[in-house]
Amino acid sequence: MNTTNNLTKKQKEELEILRLFNEGESSEKKTGGEFESLFEEAVNENDIKAGDIVKGSIVEVQTDYVLVDIKYKSEGLIPMSEFRVVEGTNAIAPGDEIEVYVDKIENDNGMIVLSKEKADMSRAWNDISRAAENQEHIEGTVIAKVKGGLSVDIGVKAFLPGSQIDLRPVRNMDIYIGKQYKFKVIKFNKKRGNIVLSRRALLEEERESLRSQTKDLMKEGSQVKGIVKNVTDYGAFIDLGGIDGLLHITDMSWARIKHPSEVLNVGDEIDVVVLKYDTEKERVSLGLKQLTEDPWGETSQKFPVDTKLHGKVVSLTDYGAFIDVGDGVEGLIHVSEMSWTKRVKHPSQIVNVGDEVDVVVLALDQENRRISLGMKQLQANPWNELKDAYPPGTIIEGDVKSVTDFGVFIGIEEGIDGMVHISDFSWSKRVNHPSEMFNKDDKVRAVVLGVDIENERFSLGIKQLDADPWSEVDQKFTIGTLHEVKISKIADFGVFVELA
Repeated sequence: MNTTNNLTKKQKEELEILRLFNEGESSEKKTGGEFESLFEEAVNENDIKAGDIVKGSIVEVQTDYVLVDIKYKSEGLIPMSEFRVVEGTNAIAPGDEIEVYVDKIENDNGMIVLSKEKADMSRAWNDISRAAENQEHIEGTVIAKVKGGLSVDIGVKAFLPGSQIDLRPVRNMDIYIGKQYKFKVIKFNKKRGNIVLSRRALLEEERESLRSQTKDLMKEGSQVKGIVKNVTDYGAFIDLGGIDGLLHITDMSWARIKHPSEVLNVGDEIDVVVLKYDTEKERVSLGLKQLTEDPWGETSQKFPVDTKLHGKVVSLTDYGAFIDVGDGVEGLIHVSEMSWTKRVKHPSQIVNVGDEVDVVVLALDQENRRISLGMKQLQANPWNELKDAYPPGTIIEGDVKSVTDFGVFIGIEEGIDGMVHISDFSWSKRVNHPSEMFNKDDKVRAVVLGVDIENERFSLGIKQLDADPWSEVDQKFTIGTLHEVKISKIADFGVFVELA
């Protein structure tokens, strides 16, 4: 049985040397150079010791191990896991040269123990030490989120505190995982294996270098580029390159917006105009809408009084609805201008946000950027017809719709109520409150006193159904005549009597 293949590399070489000695003098002359080469190699092998980092050549790539030759008496096996081979790629192949760490000169099987991972780690620590001492940058990849920050692979695992990730506090650290950045080593301890990194320090350095360049551009009226850094309820902060500027919500759009997020998002790159720059406090006020023409500049030509428009309801208030009539111009429909007949307490009774409506321009105040709009003006005014249909003296009959402190409202037509004031209840009876005489839904007859078109008032009277008894008092109750009376009230200063 041939057992030569089971021998180690060193044992094979020793056998070769013995063979050369046994071949005699002629053979010795023939192979003297080869013997000398083997002898020098044996001497060099004795110089390799545990802890050394040496170069080796890959001999064979197996499933779990890689066989590496460092020109020693035996090859070394390194676990495949230490090579971080990316699936689907030929990351390593026989003949490749790599650096390895000598862990042991010889194990129980007579083979040298090597490690690529420890060699990489040793080299990484050297790079880290040099970067820390010389204030150099070091590249790494964020691999995981850990307590208090992120874990970064820079050849070895390092810690990036949450406060050192960016210039501003970071809420979502997950967005950094898998990305490669440059870092600054701010603290390390090789014995303990602790490394602390900072990305913020580099960003601050970059920001400072950009600041001087950006200052030269900060002139009122100049147009600059920036990136949306943060969005608040009142505006957005724009990174102009070393300097942050505030874009207030009122300077984002000529149209009315409820929140800056309707216009901008964090990370957007936008063009803005410098509105004001305070050199002492380094405060910059920016504008976005100023990049476009002010739509209010031509409103007098576009929206003259009595112009009919089509718009969209953008917001509601207690007193009316704001309508977008185009080009960033909004007008107000007051609740009093929504219906001729309905008593509108809130605009939501007539319209909702998002509705498209037809309106007419009632008034335009270009200086104060106000347009008064109307809806009811697009329909015929029923009060004009009422005045013709119900001239003064017309007797009507209707139900009491409501009872108030000052009178009662009587239904005349759909959406039209007439009011009887408390003073028009009776010629002679003193009424303290309308509820003494009327209740809701009572059927009542009344006389039309008048229709006020401008103020939309329909005046009625009940006492006018009868003749005014006071008109004949001077005739019925002349001085000196005798009458039988009824005592109605006794006071300290006299008595009240009822004559009729």
